[in-house]
Amino acid sequence: MQKVIALKKHIVFLFVVLAAISTFLLGFLKFTFDFDQFFPIGDPDLIFYEEFSKEFGTDDNFLLIAVENKETVFKKDFLTRFNAFSLDAEKFKYTKNSSSLTTLFYPLKTSFGYTKIPVVHLNDSLKYHKDWKKIQEDSLFTNTYVDAKGTSLVVAIETEDNLDYDSCVLFLEEVRSSLKKHQLKEYHLLGRAYFYESFVAMQKRELLVTSALSAVLVLLVLFIIYRKIAVVALAFSSIVMALLLFLGLLSILGKELNTLSSFYPILLLIVGSADVIHIMDSYLEKLHLKTDKTTAITQTLKEVGLTTLLTSVTTAIGFLSLITSKLQPIKDFGLNSAIGVMVAYIVVIFFTSALLLIIPKKHLLSTKNSIKSWNIYLLKINVFTKKNPKRILYSAAIFTAICYWGVSKINTNYEFQASFPKNSVLADDFSFFQTKYSGFRPLEVAILAQGENKITDFKILQEIDKMENKLKTFKDIREVTSVNLLFKGINKAHHLNKKEFFTLPKEEKTYNLYNRDIKKVARKQLQKFVNADNSKGRISAKVLDIGTDSLIKVYEDLNHFITTKTDSSLVRFRLTGKGMLLDKNSVYIRNSLLQGLGIGLILVGIIMVILFKDIKLLIISLVPNILPLLFAGALLGFLEIPLEATISIVFAIVFGIAVDDTIHFLGRYKLCRFKGLSKEEAIEKTFKETGRALIITTLLLFFGFMVLVFSIHLPSITIGLLLSATLLTALILDLLLLPVLIRKWIKE
Repeated sequence: MQKVIALKKHIVFLFVVLAAISTFLLGFLKFTFDFDQFFPIGDPDLIFYEEFSKEFGTDDNFLLIAVENKETVFKKDFLTRFNAFSLDAEKFKYTKNSSSLTTLFYPLKTSFGYTKIPVVHLNDSLKYHKDWKKIQEDSLFTNTYVDAKGTSLVVAIETEDNLDYDSCVLFLEEVRSSLKKHQLKEYHLLGRAYFYESFVAMQKRELLVTSALSAVLVLLVLFIIYRKIAVVALAFSSIVMALLLFLGLLSILGKELNTLSSFYPILLLIVGSADVIHIMDSYLEKLHLKTDKTTAITQTLKEVGLTTLLTSVTTAIGFLSLITSKLQPIKDFGLNSAIGVMVAYIVVIFFTSALLLIIPKKHLLSTKNSIKSWNIYLLKINVFTKKNPKRILYSAAIFTAICYWGVSKINTNYEFQASFPKNSVLADDFSFFQTKYSGFRPLEVAILAQGENKITDFKILQEIDKMENKLKTFKDIREVTSVNLLFKGINKAHHLNKKEFFTLPKEEKTYNLYNRDIKKVARKQLQKFVNADNSKGRISAKVLDIGTDSLIKVYEDLNHFITTKTDSSLVRFRLTGKGMLLDKNSVYIRNSLLQGLGIGLILVGIIMVILFKDIKLLIISLVPNILPLLFAGALLGFLEIPLEATISIVFAIVFGIAVDDTIHFLGRYKLCRFKGLSKEEAIEKTFKETGRALIITTLLLFFGFMVLVFSIHLPSITIGLLLSATLLTALILDLLLLPVLIRKWIKE
């Protein structure tokens, strides 16, 4: 300690240098958004999908561009410009395949072989009406390449797999440039590249906005509390220092910032503020008592420094409970936040303490000691708890019962569109495709031929047809395609393209003829649905965004059909795809959340036992910290907010931060008892010496997380409101319930 005091100027200089380096490193921070990050690590379905996609590619490697022409798309000028864009799309750098209504053809079998009839006779406007009637009659292209009212057309681009962020941006620049060149102004986009670009832009915006708003809030709160420019500047510089060093460390470690990254500035600013306030309050109080600066800082670090270390460790443990999750972004958030909490503690202990010693006492102390006025109100709270123990206990019991009821109502019916930026073009585009087309969510059914059978065997095609027909019974599943599409198309081509012949051939002899033809005229299309050795195939479909729980019921129904209605001796079907993997998150979220919090409670319990050396104090400490977790769950249930990956972090944050107040309260109580004070004297002194800091830090937390209401990310808004309400509840429980439990359980 004496070395720290002696080297105070050197310590400040060192931190300033580190802050300068960190500021430079901010430019190298990486941002990312990828659906793959949210897949459950080690899941058997994920392992299967990764192997399956090696042969068939990923199922989200597409970009859909819907171009509107309000009255009708069947206008020559519009179709000419749209077709020119469609032809451009085939040449974009990352395009593998491209198709649209103006580039598609009907095959027709003639006596001279197969010929092609364009779906739209682009150069003959007199045939547009007949073309549209044919499209409506066949229904092959409606809700896929053209909407049901004929007011928009789609260019469907298959891109290279797993484009990185820079490639996505370049690809979309090319798309928009071509749209502008052909004067196609009314358009909507949907696909992985578009999501990647939009979400990274949102993350950057959120990080800047939350940092700025949190900084303003912290400054305001600090000024209201201390009313001294030097004190406010000292505290604020310490908090900003912690944030800079943390972000610089993330940059050095090569960490990529994801959708949860907007919470880092708030967490660091607020958690850092809490540490600063506890140290500052204790130090200033001692200065008011005429203690010299060196003795004051030494006593403060001995009395509050250890408690602050413990609260930092328990907060870090709360976040580290998230590393049990099978979802990588959640694991990363937990680990990074834990690192940030400890960085903030180190900064406060060394940098803040050094600054306190450097700044003259006259710049730190105000003429009026506001702590005395706080004590009046804090002692009134203490008296209330002393006079109304039964009322407080009964209220806590009722509160617990209500919370359990709310928790029982939690659902996981999360809709993907809920994660989009508010009032954004992305949200509008997604809604457009949900309403007029087949949505975004991909669904894949893997087809695995058994024994010596081949996917294109006639008897297996019949099994595939059964599976396709089952998929089509769900109104929310659309665009069902497989290798059968080719055989049905050939059958239709042999019968003058009549709609009723878009079926599999009824006789195996006819099938054999078609099979030879497909290998000649549609080999490239065949490769989309069947692998090289004809042992595996795929059924591709799109599913509307109807909510996770609803989709899981669909999957259960399909799996039951596969088990009971298909011939597993010939072929096995297995649901797969990125959409299904994302929907499995709800199961893992529940399990990993409970597992992580259980481990966290055990670790915190061990720390409490070491700290307090009293089992009763351990039990007392856990009660007011479990109830806020139940309250957070109850809010989700009563407000019908689906539990999903992002929102699940609420519980780790609540657990990690709420326990801090309890440790500060019980730590001060234990110290007072150690000094020989009676139980009542110790409780009263604890209220006077700790209550003010607890209230101030919780209010800072409350308003700090309320900053998230300015977010454009709906889950972030929900998290902000949940955390603010829950942490305020935790403070109330600490101030009212803890004293009652101490009086009732702890002997003199």
